[in-house]
Amino acid sequence: MSSNAGAGTRPELSAALSGDELARWYWTLAELTVLAREIGVSRSGGKVALTQRLRAALDGVAPAAAPPRTRSAGRQLAAPVNGSTVIPEGQRCSQVLREYFRREIGPSFHFDAYMRAFVAESAGRTLADAIAHWHATRETAAQLQEIGAQFELNRFLRDWHAEHPAGSRTEALAAWRAHRGRPRGPAVRSAGSQR
Repeated sequence: MSSNAGAGTRPELSAALSGDELARWYWTLAELTVLAREIGVSRSGGKVALTQRLRAALDGVAPAAAPPRTRSAGRQLAAPVNGSTVIPEGQRCSQVLREYFRREIGPSFHFDAYMRAFVAESAGRTLADAIAHWHATRETAAQLQEIGAQFELNRFLRDWHAEHPAGSRTEALAAWRAHRGRPRGPAVRSAGSQR
């Protein structure tokens, strides 16, 4: 669990904050979106990207250029599909695929990171290849996986429950509320940030 450093009271989220002060506190995506709208910052992308753009704007620094969108607007598979069906460019993890994989693999199937990546990166391969990939990745998928930085609540809850195995969900959520109300350690800028 990350520790919060320093003392202080969470400030009001406004254009008067510095980028470092913004980074010292936990903000929800909804809160960040309101600030972005108020100061004219693009609200696209996830929480991490939005926070980086807001930090740059609050510090008067031009934000890093957004990476080009790579998702193709190509056709999506429609039922019926089978093992020889070829995955098209830009295929999403759709209900059609979910139903097919559940039928072929069983009710334990779910789109985990390995299967999402396979579908996204395997244009030209078949659904039979995807099933083989599912089975080949089960041992690795069963291991504890890293939780992305954008899922701060999930990371906190995993760590809290590891430290408090008998703790209740109510206690964990109370600890989360206390945690997010405290400042973080010194803000760390991403490699692409300027200061």
